[in-house]
Amino acid sequence: MDNSMPMLSCLLFLFLQCGFSSSNMDIFILAGQSNMAGRGGVKNGRFWDGNVPPECRSNPSILRLSASLQWEEAHEPLHLDIDLGKTCGVGPGLAFANEILRIKGESVNVVMGLVPCAKGGTKIGEWSKGTSLYNELVRRAIESVKGNSGRTIRALLWYQGESDTVREEDAEGYSHNMEKFIMDLRSDLHLPNLLVIQVALASGEGKYIEKVRKGQLGLKLPNVKCVDAKDLPLKTDKLHLTTVSQVHLGMRLAHAYIASTTHHHHHHQFINHSLTSYVAS
Repeated sequence: MDNSMPMLSCLLFLFLQCGFSSSNMDIFILAGQSNMAGRGGVKNGRFWDGNVPPECRSNPSILRLSASLQWEEAHEPLHLDIDLGKTCGVGPGLAFANEILRIKGESVNVVMGLVPCAKGGTKIGEWSKGTSLYNELVRRAIESVKGNSGRTIRALLWYQGESDTVREEDAEGYSHNMEKFIMDLRSDLHLPNLLVIQVALASGEGKYIEKVRKGQLGLKLPNVKCVDAKDLPLKTDKLHLTTVSQVHLGMRLAHAYIASTTHHHHHHQFINHSLTSYVAS
């Protein structure tokens, strides 16, 4: 009988050690180019004004996977150590996470885990399977759930394509490249139904914005949602969203995510339900 005591204290020790990491974590991967990395409040591409709206505030329930793969409390700019060589400001990530917590109510014992991966000025071709950006995204995503069954990757939030508006052939090929990227990612993460919420462009570096948008809005893969940024005000550079626009985008992304989880069973009858882990509400 005496042998049970050391066992119990050992379990207790393990429980205390895990404490903070033992609560469930809903993980969201943030990827794409500069508007996902965040340029809200960045002046002349060089200085961030430091303005953090209340919707983007830090919260002990919102963590971020740093460049060195450590979980830490998230704060703006989320991509500071990820989109290197660029000045980062406010992006959509924290507004998204705060809005979900607001809707769900913070009483639910869930921690939001954000995994920033976006890089400014990148074309969709630079994210194809085997590239350094793709490999890094997969590495960070796998690391985010490593060794903890309570952590689940819920969605990829994707905002990219401004760099694909310069050459017509890039714009024409966008939807094909994006579909391949999603299928490869789902395969490599072993998440065949991974929800992808992509942002339809508000701007572009070239004149083929509508061609890229058409590709984004026309994606035929299941479990891919599109949130439109077209009406959101831009900075004077006509390319990047303002801080206020980023807040609105984050909230739109949150509503799209909530809608896709609550209406899942009504709209996606064709999805293999053995892979879903929740009950229809």
